[in-house]
Amino acid sequence: MPKFLIGKKNIMTRQFAADGKQIPVTVVEATPCVVVALRSKDKNGYEAVQLGSGAGKRTAKSVAGQFKDLGKFTAVHEFRVEAVKDYQLGQKLDVTQFVVGDKVKVVGVSKGKGFQGVVKRHGFHGSPASHGHKDQLRMPGSIGAGGVQRVFKGLRMAGRMGADKTSVLNLEVVAIKPELNQIWLKGAVPGAIRSKLFIESL
Repeated sequence: MPKFLIGKKNIMTRQFAADGKQIPVTVVEATPCVVVALRSKDKNGYEAVQLGSGAGKRTAKSVAGQFKDLGKFTAVHEFRVEAVKDYQLGQKLDVTQFVVGDKVKVVGVSKGKGFQGVVKRHGFHGSPASHGHKDQLRMPGSIGAGGVQRVFKGLRMAGRMGADKTSVLNLEVVAIKPELNQIWLKGAVPGAIRSKLFIESL
């Protein structure tokens, strides 16, 4: 049975293993989620569970009508499952479904960097700083060919960087703290502090 949860990135810290080695850890705060909708193969063509998380203050009437008496939520996300019959509307899922040692996939939105040049965005090395170069150090250089007389699609250029949907696989669960609604994951996860994360077992 797959395990999944909607969480919020908290802080990064460290934990010490039995041999004294430091383990980098990301603390994810995941309050209990509520099953707000079920998708079946007969009706929708696929099997999925829709979870709601967080206590929303204001919700659009169209959305509130879908959830009816289940409450208002700040985040709603759909997870694919093999058998939707294992879940019921209103069922609550929390961090206790995971165990230490589980491998999970974490999906989030990476930090936005704004409009960046080719050196930061694509790792260009830039031009030499001397030998006739002036004010060219971080410029992209030529962007087209002489004969074709156009710029090819997909050419790496300056532009908006970050704020992309990002998935990180095979993160290990190193601790579960039900009293704090926290799950501790080994390594880093995408996004800024307090950004939404979708955790799914592998």
